[in-house]
Amino acid sequence: MFNKRKLRNLQKSARSLIAHDNPKSIVSEQFRTIRTGIDFSLPDKELETLLITSSAPGEGKSTVSANTAIVFAQNGKKVLLVDTDMRKPSVHYTFALQNTMGLTDVLAKKMTLQEAVRAIDIENLDILTCGPLPPNPAELLGSKAMEALIEAMKEQYDLIVFDTPPILSVTDGLVLANKCDGVIVVVRSGKTEKTNIVKTKEALLQAKANIFGVVLNDFELTKDHYYYNYYGVDE
Repeated sequence: MFNKRKLRNLQKSARSLIAHDNPKSIVSEQFRTIRTGIDFSLPDKELETLLITSSAPGEGKSTVSANTAIVFAQNGKKVLLVDTDMRKPSVHYTFALQNTMGLTDVLAKKMTLQEAVRAIDIENLDILTCGPLPPNPAELLGSKAMEALIEAMKEQYDLIVFDTPPILSVTDGLVLANKCDGVIVVVRSGKTEKTNIVKTKEALLQAKANIFGVVLNDFELTKDHYYYNYYGVDE
């Protein structure tokens, strides 16, 4: 029997890469639904770059970024997940990696992309951690070096997923948004303020970003919801 406690446990385990650890779970199925929705957002073009962000900290954007990258990799695409949060990086925590080198080193020409990328035990998925924190994140992300690096990434990967800082906290995500094919905004049920969602949308549109849609995170469903009645899930 499905219950609220079990759903909360699944939601908490998302940070531990539930799409990989428990691919048959309800949460993993929802990440595959997100993947399908993203694919339909560009019917006439191959998706190459995807930016995932939020309006404020604590919405779950890094969890969504990691698991979205995983489900695309599970579908056969060669994926690179890039931590572009140069103020409070977290991708290395998610994948239990060191953050002694990464994106900032590549942009500073201290190492090549190939040297900085980390291979992990998930097939088709590589990680580029943030690296040492720079004094000028927005300038780095908006630089010609970043544009050239994105093009180099495209030559080696089918899809690049960028985990970026919250839009309303700093300008970093906006600088990168119009360089990507599309943007997903993560909002947290019961926490994200409606005014912040509107402000985030306006800021992204002003930056000429292509907004694919919103992912509602941490939404608690009851056992009598139609989803559970239809699928009869007992994970």
